[in-house]
Amino acid sequence: MLRQNSVSRKIFLFCFGAFLTISLIGTGYWFMVRPHLGINTPDRTASTEMLIDDRDERLVAMGEPLYQIHCASCHGAELEGQQHWQRRLPNGRLPAPPHDETGHTWHHPDSMLFDITKYGTAALLPEGYQTDMGGYEQILSDEEIRAVLAYIKSRWPEEIRQRHRQMSEAAQQ
Repeated sequence: MLRQNSVSRKIFLFCFGAFLTISLIGTGYWFMVRPHLGINTPDRTASTEMLIDDRDERLVAMGEPLYQIHCASCHGAELEGQQHWQRRLPNGRLPAPPHDETGHTWHHPDSMLFDITKYGTAALLPEGYQTDMGGYEQILSDEEIRAVLAYIKSRWPEEIRQRHRQMSEAAQQ
């Protein structure tokens, strides 16, 4: 029994490590290749070099009510997202994903999360991509967007927060 648990743990760690590596490579590839594919590239001067500090209590406190007002109706009051968020709806769009540790939000560096929130998902993907996630550029200031993201990140388990912090730092180099 002890040996089986040890083997299962090694397999899990290997698979998780492979997943994390692929996610990091994919994120780097996305930022390098997107402009050459003709994918929309908004002016990213505000977000290219950004780390959002989920340990900043002022920012987190500012972000919580903003999240509840602007995000919770789709992404859930507890960041749980919509049911079956990985399955397309009859209109071809995807339901809102969770922003807790069960979703993929933490797989993207801060600069990408900022851009998705500010400009909307469609602004960062190939022309014609359909989504219900519009941008908040005309609704929230850059600081308010950072505050919402700090609040979301503050709700993740510490291990995920550390991994995300490392990924965001690596994306800036």
